[in-house]
Amino acid sequence: MFDQSVQFLTEAESAEVDKALLSSPEKFLARLTISTAKLLQVIAQDLDTPVEALTPQQIIQWFEQDAKLKREQGVNAAVLKWQSEDL
Repeated sequence: MFDQSVQFLTEAESAEVDKALLSSPEKFLARLTISTAKLLQVIAQDLDTPVEALTPQQIIQWFEQDAKLKREQGVNAAVLKWQSEDL
């Protein structure tokens, strides 16, 4: 299962994005893409599937399972640590 200590965007990566010659929306998308790439690797590992073979349905089911863990066992049991009030 997933290593709970992984960060989806490190401070160093965020600083690299900040230094890039990009607009604010482009920087947001760059951060989102870096984070998403890491999350897709976690999902693929959990499902024992190559990233490039993941289907939208598998990704949705993974999110549903992670949300279920959060509801039933608390936020620390889930991979994604945010709470609905964080959004």
